[in-house]
Amino acid sequence: MGEEAAHRVHSRLDVLLAERGMTLVELSEKVGLSVVNLSVLKNDRAKAIRFSTLTAICDALGCAVGELLEVQGEP
Repeated sequence: MGEEAAHRVHSRLDVLLAERGMTLVELSEKVGLSVVNLSVLKNDRAKAIRFSTLTAICDALGCAVGELLEVQGEP
């Protein structure tokens, strides 16, 4: 199984931003990450994420990690 096929983690960043009426630019300013890096996460192209980044995003959005990331599909 290739690396892409094994990747089943899905980001719900777009949903959380919409629910909070926040843009990617606003989130970028709050967490100190570039819009490009947040876009990579939002579009499920991230291969890794630091715990400090997860913490900053969850703090800014008022959510838990499980609300931001979910595993989809069958193993």
